[in-house]
Amino acid sequence: MANVGVLGAGSWGTALSVLLHDNGHHVTVWSIDPEEVCMLTKEREHKTKLPGVKIPEDMVFTTVMEEAINGKDVLVLAVPSPFTRATAKKMSPYVKEGQIIVDVAKGIEESTLMTLSMQIEEEIPQADVAVLSGPSHAEEVGRKLPTGCVVGAKTRKTAEYLQEMFTNEVFRVYTSPDILGIELGGSLKNVIALAAGMADGLGYGDNTKAALITRGIAEISRLGVKMGGKAESFSGLTGMGDLIVTCASVHSRNRKAGYLMGQGKSMQEAMDEVKMVVEGVYSAKAAAKLAKKYDVSMPIVEQINKILFEGKDPKIAVEELMLRSKKSEHASLPWPEENK
Repeated sequence: MANVGVLGAGSWGTALSVLLHDNGHHVTVWSIDPEEVCMLTKEREHKTKLPGVKIPEDMVFTTVMEEAINGKDVLVLAVPSPFTRATAKKMSPYVKEGQIIVDVAKGIEESTLMTLSMQIEEEIPQADVAVLSGPSHAEEVGRKLPTGCVVGAKTRKTAEYLQEMFTNEVFRVYTSPDILGIELGGSLKNVIALAAGMADGLGYGDNTKAALITRGIAEISRLGVKMGGKAESFSGLTGMGDLIVTCASVHSRNRKAGYLMGQGKSMQEAMDEVKMVVEGVYSAKAAAKLAKKYDVSMPIVEQINKILFEGKDPKIAVEELMLRSKKSEHASLPWPEENK
């Protein structure tokens, strides 16, 4: 049994806290919001973000960050990506040398183009930073529906330790040394999911969504490999797997926000209606900047940025994507007659 501190009591933090408790670990959960801590302590259920998932009576909730960090074997950082750096900065004074921190959010910082693990390492250089990602909606993990994820770490020892900690009969965890690939897949898929939601909102069909998913993973892979990620990661759970679930699921806040925009709502109206952090909106500009920095073609990402920040009509964006200059799907594949 391990002592685990979970920082962030939203839907994902709560679902993972219950999972870790079910696995026999002692869990303390921190939230910055006193009202949220009071509600979780009293109701033993996150009424707004994870309704129906019962929280064990012996799980501890606190607003005192030091209580969630001191004496813990592992820290799980589960705050939304826009707050990762600020939270890590506050954590740093309490984190011991070699402390394992598992980040479970997804995003890229627009101002620095750093992934979340990079931000954490910059603010908490003494920590051993790992990531957990994959197609894993909190609503389904909370209901104990079978789920597969990947933990990325710098050493096999840390990865396998975390694999053992999280794995059970309904939550299977794989290991990988490709932290960068895992994080890029998890972050960039949220931008593509906005596009998939917009297509649904416009009334387009399964053909459209399948095209967006497959061409979306092509864009993500091109950029990810150019940045140093591994191709295998983008064809796996944290690449194609996460992209599929985020583009298709009713639980996806990014798809829902895109759907509302496809129906004519503004970005802000859509975000207000979703009532949760829409990670893709925060990652879209960073994705476009990375595409420019690494000279990678990302037409879907480009159009999403124009819709979000320039007021472009989603229908016109789709038409322009369809009418771009004609291309081969895989330019590296040779034609037989050209080999003669």
